[in-house]
Amino acid sequence: MFKQQVKQAQPGTFKRFSRKNYALLTCFHRQVRIGVLTVATLGATQSALAMNPGKGFAGDTIAEQNLREATITASRAKIAADKAARVVSVITRDQIERAGATSVNDLLKLTAGVDVRQRGGFGVQSDISINGGSFDQITVLLNGVPINNPQTGHLVSDFPVSPDEIERIEILEGAAGRLFGSQAFSGAINVVTRKVVKNSLHADVAAGSYGTVGGGANIGLKTEGFTHFLSGNFTRSDGGTENSAFNLGNAFYNGTYKSHDIHASWQTGLAAKEYGANTFYSAAYPDQWESNTRIFASAKAETQGKVHISPQISWIRSTDHFELIHRSSRGENFHRNDVFSFSVNAWTAWLLGRTAIGAELRSENILSSNLGRPLDSTRYVKINGHKGNFYTHNDHRTDINYFIEHSVVAGQFTFSAGMLANRNTAVDEKFRLYPGIDVSYRPGNGFRLFASWNKAMRLPTFTDLYYKSPTQEGNVGLKPEKVSSVKIGTEWRNSWAEVLLQGYYNHGTSMIDWVMFSPEDIYHSANFKLDNLGFSVNAAADLNNILGADFPVRRVSLAYAYIYQDKKDGKGVYRSNYAMEYLRHKLAATLDHKIVSHLSASWSLLWQKREGTYIKYSGGQNTGILKNYPSYALLNLKVNWKMPHYEIYATADNLTARKYRDFGSIVQPRCWAMVGAKIDLDL
Repeated sequence: MFKQQVKQAQPGTFKRFSRKNYALLTCFHRQVRIGVLTVATLGATQSALAMNPGKGFAGDTIAEQNLREATITASRAKIAADKAARVVSVITRDQIERAGATSVNDLLKLTAGVDVRQRGGFGVQSDISINGGSFDQITVLLNGVPINNPQTGHLVSDFPVSPDEIERIEILEGAAGRLFGSQAFSGAINVVTRKVVKNSLHADVAAGSYGTVGGGANIGLKTEGFTHFLSGNFTRSDGGTENSAFNLGNAFYNGTYKSHDIHASWQTGLAAKEYGANTFYSAAYPDQWESNTRIFASAKAETQGKVHISPQISWIRSTDHFELIHRSSRGENFHRNDVFSFSVNAWTAWLLGRTAIGAELRSENILSSNLGRPLDSTRYVKINGHKGNFYTHNDHRTDINYFIEHSVVAGQFTFSAGMLANRNTAVDEKFRLYPGIDVSYRPGNGFRLFASWNKAMRLPTFTDLYYKSPTQEGNVGLKPEKVSSVKIGTEWRNSWAEVLLQGYYNHGTSMIDWVMFSPEDIYHSANFKLDNLGFSVNAAADLNNILGADFPVRRVSLAYAYIYQDKKDGKGVYRSNYAMEYLRHKLAATLDHKIVSHLSASWSLLWQKREGTYIKYSGGQNTGILKNYPSYALLNLKVNWKMPHYEIYATADNLTARKYRDFGSIVQPRCWAMVGAKIDLDL
């Protein structure tokens, strides 16, 4: 469903994002309109993520007519433009504006390879996975800084920004240990915020179904060498289903400095929310409640010259308060985790290609009333704001990564090979190697063939290891997950259309899932073997580019993905909670068209068929009956009147009021309508 570059472009810069610490990809310069971009290599940790401001570049692609130029890179070292071996999907600013999405999670739903299992509306809580993996198997970044939560992947999507503040979202599918470190198991998602190009002010307000009201504002300031971006947002709602009311608040700041010798950037943010958790974790308890807070800060610099050196440092603190029964201490949990990270990346070009090396040190620490090893009573830690409650458990682990990569471009071929060496104190003192190779061939006439092989691993979360409740029990003996991933594909493109076809096979060992062994059992975390294979097809056409700007239908896209999984260990289970509940089929289609004058409409259709089962409950009681997930289709619409400095819009999610479930027995809201207005002013 995403549009790809059409022709080669001269090296240049993305006007919105250059040489910052946050572009997921920076070696293959391609102009983007609606999103699938190919990249030649996979090697880089967050320390290598960069955006490169500068001169801009020329090229006669679809993107020129509607978007700023974009430089996308996926190597630890920049190499020649338009030499691709792997595919990175990019949801652009243009797509974000047309979609009318209320959260990052809603934007990701229309990506063929991404599964978003929603529990509550407005992105209150969603499990995001790639290519049939689990929500714990992806690396999520904000401006190139990993924001994964070692407690649980359920909370990884707590972004401190709204869609109005996002310039693009970059999605890399497949094992990416060479690129993002040991936890990039099935892919990575990088959210890139908007860059300040002038002094400006933006404000928005919206209201709609179920007592939903929200608003936000951001300001951008630019001075000699410096830029500053500050934003804040708030949304509240009674919720679209029983016990799903929520309050969401975000604040974010990003600053940059650029000189001839150094480029630097820094950011800090806050995401806070509290919500009725309905039956989020167990259908036996319909009155669950949860509150989450995340604060973070990071900074990066990059030297300019023959050898590029880029250090980066970050800190993230996440707190979680969960009540199994609201306003009751039964099943109540408190958690606080801190993640400290420091990395250095360096690269240079020489006679035989481009070589990059890097290192990363990451420390993960948790204090909890439930997760970790018991503390001596003299070492209990008071929980702020909760008199008489203490953190009684803790755990910590240190992850050390070393990277090396070399890339060569020779004629119509691109070759890139690299390796991650990883050691984690939670496993043992040994270093383990995770190599990868990417190759592409460009025969001409708009065709490209690509293939890759990569290995990766993932440590169990603290929840996987330790969590205990009336319905769940962790396993301290869990082994790290490991995967060997192969991908092949081809793409074709011209000035107004493109088609991308790709397939993959993942061989997983020690995979982690939460399973029940009988109807009377609780969920246990366990290891098993799992093979996963699938393919996807993406096609899009820009009709304005071939039929003229006055043609009412601007763009159409269609994307389909298929997945098959095979559990190999032969150990029978009554029910799988995550790993075997995957999307067998997913179809996404979009249509953008003009109605009259400045009035336009955007439609999106999503159809999904999920494998797996959920337990039927009656009156809060487990009936022991397993129900298959039915297929469902969702139709969304946005109508907007857009002028240079303001916009008035209306959206309707699930326009046909379809009753459906993304996860277990949690029924999702019917039609959710919103109306809103936005204003943009130059200062």
